[in-house]
Amino acid sequence: MFNYKMTIQYDGTNYAGWQIQQNAVSVQEIISKSIKQIIQEEVNLIGSGRTDAGVHALGQVANFISNNELDLFKFKYSLNSVLPNDISISVIESVDINFHSRFDAKKRAYIYLITTQKSPFYNRYAYHLNTDFEISKMNELASVFIGKKDFTSFSKNNPDAENKICEVFEAHWRKQKNLLIFYIEANRFLYGMVRASVGSILKAYNLEDGIKHLEEIFNYKNRNEAADAVTAKGLFLYKVKY
Repeated sequence: MFNYKMTIQYDGTNYAGWQIQQNAVSVQEIISKSIKQIIQEEVNLIGSGRTDAGVHALGQVANFISNNELDLFKFKYSLNSVLPNDISISVIESVDINFHSRFDAKKRAYIYLITTQKSPFYNRYAYHLNTDFEISKMNELASVFIGKKDFTSFSKNNPDAENKICEVFEAHWRKQKNLLIFYIEANRFLYGMVRASVGSILKAYNLEDGIKHLEEIFNYKNRNEAADAVTAKGLFLYKVKY
């Protein structure tokens, strides 16, 4: 038995998210079928975590166990050849048989992109807001999210996730010309958590006491108290750390 770890990039525009589901096309399904096509073996492709419909990935990680010892250079080339252009395997490596891409992950990082100028080149990958943001103020608001906290107010209802405590290690903004980039790193993320957090920061930005507003949202532990989630197209799973 051989265990293979892959780092994956994908444009999530045309997919219903990472996870296989009925009556919808997912990234996991496309890659699993492509692997089977090449090695003639059904595999259980385990992702580091789910991404929602329309969300992209620069560093999704997945692993699968195979009965076959693969020529990794040849396999990577073959797999990328049969995958559609919006999915790519950037790295593949052999790992310990006990490695699990989801349970062994220590930290996950997402980025969210906002463009302050309309551009056809960012249309699929960034949320357009014709606003001039003050980065120092945005970072003061983002700092409220750092630490071990109950993120119930920032997550969609998911009966499978009873534990709503997440530890956020980093949360900050930076500006690069007309692009505003939000980076958040945590031990785990809840369903819809990043998009709701970004939406709430944007709303708090225009309030007189935005920091107090965000702190109150945490205390309410009610999704209805947080702002609407921003659009999925600006969100990227950036990196998974082990």
